[in-house]
Amino acid sequence: MVVVAHPDDELLGPGASMHRLISRHHVATHLVILGEGITSRSDHRDVTQWQSELAIHRKNIDDAKNAIGYHSVSVYDFPDNRFDTVALLDIIKVIEKEKNNFQPDVIFTHHGGDVNIDHQRTFEAVMTACRPLETEKVKTIVTFETHSGTEWRASTDPRHFIPNCYISVTEEDVQAKIKGMECYEFEKRKYPHPRSAEALKIAAQRCGIIVGTELAEAFCIVRTIN
Repeated sequence: MVVVAHPDDELLGPGASMHRLISRHHVATHLVILGEGITSRSDHRDVTQWQSELAIHRKNIDDAKNAIGYHSVSVYDFPDNRFDTVALLDIIKVIEKEKNNFQPDVIFTHHGGDVNIDHQRTFEAVMTACRPLETEKVKTIVTFETHSGTEWRASTDPRHFIPNCYISVTEEDVQAKIKGMECYEFEKRKYPHPRSAEALKIAAQRCGIIVGTELAEAFCIVRTIN
């Protein structure tokens, strides 16, 4: 199960890896998007002002889902970039419900030290929802970097993303990630922005160079129980 704060995070972080796991290893994958991802662009949250954009955003989610191959997706409407105004328990309850319905063994989610508050709260909610009790089915929690959110953390901050796991991907996987990102009309950007097609390819090349392969994505295994 992949748990993200906003539409497009499911691509920016693990998109190429998910395409590989789904298309070649036939891993059943459910996507949970917690926030609506738009309304923070106004000074005050007023969903009625963004109805047409939110409708487009929902369609973009489906198109991006098809690009990667996610089997199913659940979308919620927590306020964009305002997760800190919501009781953490409310977010936890959603994740617990989705987890109980899908019964995943592994959850992928945001790095807890991202500059984005919604990413931070999503990580905290996942960790709480997956407490390692005797009956807990989730045995592995993996975090990913989210381009334009993870790398912008202050250099002096101790919560930097330090990967300890890399997944080698192919050009086909990276192009699926880019295709999915291009589906998001309000999120895609031109180079040299980290969300641009060129930057996403460069990031995959950089990760690959680090571990001696052509292309890769970086992750951090937070907990795994064998």
